[in-house]
Amino acid sequence: MIYRFRVILDNDTEDDIFRDIEIRETDSLEDLHNAITQSFGFDGLEMASFYVSNEDWDQGEEISMFDVSEGHNDARTMSETILNTVLDQTQTKLIYVYDFMSMWTFLVELAEIVEVIEGTDYPNLMFVHGQIPDSAPEKNFEAENLDDDDFNEFDDDLDVDDYSDLDFDENWN
Repeated sequence: MIYRFRVILDNDTEDDIFRDIEIRETDSLEDLHNAITQSFGFDGLEMASFYVSNEDWDQGEEISMFDVSEGHNDARTMSETILNTVLDQTQTKLIYVYDFMSMWTFLVELAEIVEVIEGTDYPNLMFVHGQIPDSAPEKNFEAENLDDDDFNEFDDDLDVDDYSDLDFDENWN
């Protein structure tokens, strides 16, 4: 089967910038990553990750290019993750972040599952709408439900005048 995706640049402007991409359900997330970077004109040399998402586009499990967990947990990588093990008719959304210095963020949605069309090479860029800007759209990260009245950075119960209570050797060097 073929997965048809709409990949939308997450920006706060009225200009929609997206690509429609077809790819085999048995291809890896790395193959989708390559199709996305090529369709938007990136060189593909920067780090990137997919995040499983829900209907509200909340960021879930990370699937990265490389295992950076240092053995602490079983991290999934793009090259080892097949599309149909992550996405289906009920789980249709991913968030894709390219270049963690610029934070290009894309909303990736599985729009349709169709039969293979003979004579078509996959991945296939079906449709292009809008031009990608020269720099990534700015992101405003805000914490949810943070009440400024409940936080005091100096409320740590330490007496800074009493060095004997601090957990370090004052003559360490």
